[in-house]
Amino acid sequence: MLLLEALQIKHYVKDRLLLDIDQLYIHKNDRIGLVGRNGSGKTTLLSILAGGLPRESGTIIHHAQCELLPQLKTTDAARSGGEITQSYIQQALMKAPDIFLADEPTTHLDTEHIEWLEKKLLQWKGSFVIVSHDRTFLNTVCTKIWELNDGEIKEYKGSYREYEVQKEAEFRQKKLAYEKYECKKKQLEEALRLKEKKAEKATKAPKGLSSSEASITGARPYFAKKQKKLQKTAKAIEKRIDHLEKPEKVKEYPALKMSLPNEEVLQDRIVLRLQQVSGTIGQRLLWDSPDFHIRAGDKLAVIGPNGSGKTSLLKKIVHQDSGVTISPAVKIGYFSQHLTILDVKKSILENVRSTSKQEEALIRTVLARLHFYKDDVYKPAGVLSGGERVKAALAKLFLSDINMFILDEPTSFLDIDATYALEALLKEYSGTVIFASHDRRLIDNVATKMAVIRNQKIELFEGTYEQYKQRKQLKKNPDKNADKLLVLDMKISEVLSRLSIEPSEQLEKEFQLLLQEKQALNRFDH
Repeated sequence: MLLLEALQIKHYVKDRLLLDIDQLYIHKNDRIGLVGRNGSGKTTLLSILAGGLPRESGTIIHHAQCELLPQLKTTDAARSGGEITQSYIQQALMKAPDIFLADEPTTHLDTEHIEWLEKKLLQWKGSFVIVSHDRTFLNTVCTKIWELNDGEIKEYKGSYREYEVQKEAEFRQKKLAYEKYECKKKQLEEALRLKEKKAEKATKAPKGLSSSEASITGARPYFAKKQKKLQKTAKAIEKRIDHLEKPEKVKEYPALKMSLPNEEVLQDRIVLRLQQVSGTIGQRLLWDSPDFHIRAGDKLAVIGPNGSGKTSLLKKIVHQDSGVTISPAVKIGYFSQHLTILDVKKSILENVRSTSKQEEALIRTVLARLHFYKDDVYKPAGVLSGGERVKAALAKLFLSDINMFILDEPTSFLDIDATYALEALLKEYSGTVIFASHDRRLIDNVATKMAVIRNQKIELFEGTYEQYKQRKQLKKNPDKNADKLLVLDMKISEVLSRLSIEPSEQLEKEFQLLLQEKQALNRFDH
């Protein structure tokens, strides 16, 4: 059943054609995720579909009731941002619209409330189009992805992970097409070079033959004809080269090889200790911390509900408050949403250079990964959008003379592409990373251990976010624990057997992960 039609939609921002969409359809039971870079027009498109924003041309036909949840919501001093967002969601869903258009519905929500919203949407009977930068959220609730790029929509069927698989396949196809083009071009250029060389030789008379003899035997006319034929063939090859269709070259970046201060001194050493540290706001206790330590190269995610004290913990570490001991060889770079570290009069490149000892090539590689290409790096920081400023600030800190990177909600203003880029940078970074985030995918892909704040306590969990979730599930279903341990023991025995016959780095990594999982289960038992 067709619920909404959008035909020949065009929308301009000043002279820029923001949206140029041929046709869009929303059917009954559609669960659509709308993705695209910041500034690509996602919010504008939702407003046009809802009928709240005029377009330059095109037709919107509503066959059903439509409700829009806006990105910018009314502020309220008496309630938190998360409470306001929840209230808006509840009000919108209570109207039971046939089509629910939601612009960043997870804004200000912590993980617990994002999961609450996921359950709401999975149980909901209507159709929806959701704009979100939360990849796990999109993967959980969506069965179709609309990608908005250069004003046009491309539709992908399936979950967000299936969309990623399709994008990866497209990337490989583009890479292969460009490689084939380069190979064909080189072959033709080599053939052209050989023909031109032969044509040049064709002007010379055979050795031992005088000019008069050559004239009598007709050698010169023969070689002149031969030269002409070769030149004609060469021109044909040139035309083929000119008419080769050049596919887009995909962007690939070299692995990061950063020089960090005191890297050798700190290798595998304890760089941070917390002993009897408490977090408070006024008279209210946020958390009591157990004694724990962090080693160089660890990647610690600080997770917990809104208001649990994640930012307070990060600040105590940065300020080295009582009970916090940091190695003298550690140099901290701290990213906060409220931290102003950019000189608005200087360019992006000048800002980064001012605090970096890294080589120019590496600086430009990191900026390119964060989508500051070529002349973009010369933009003054003062003209950047909110998301661009966040990326520039992250690049400046990342490339500074530091070996411990502390980040407070780094993905809040980043689009999905920039979040991917930051994730890759953090994974490759050889220094220590401590970050607070509600982005479950970022935590899952980057963190090697967790500081979990809950019920006024901090629990240090040695392992990945996936392993932490498995342990939480086992707490809900303790009877499954013994079976899980048995399966793990069998897997460990199998991997050990394979390691003894044919050792490899991949097998060793698998073995270590299985051991970590078993240790987590055993800790739960005790």
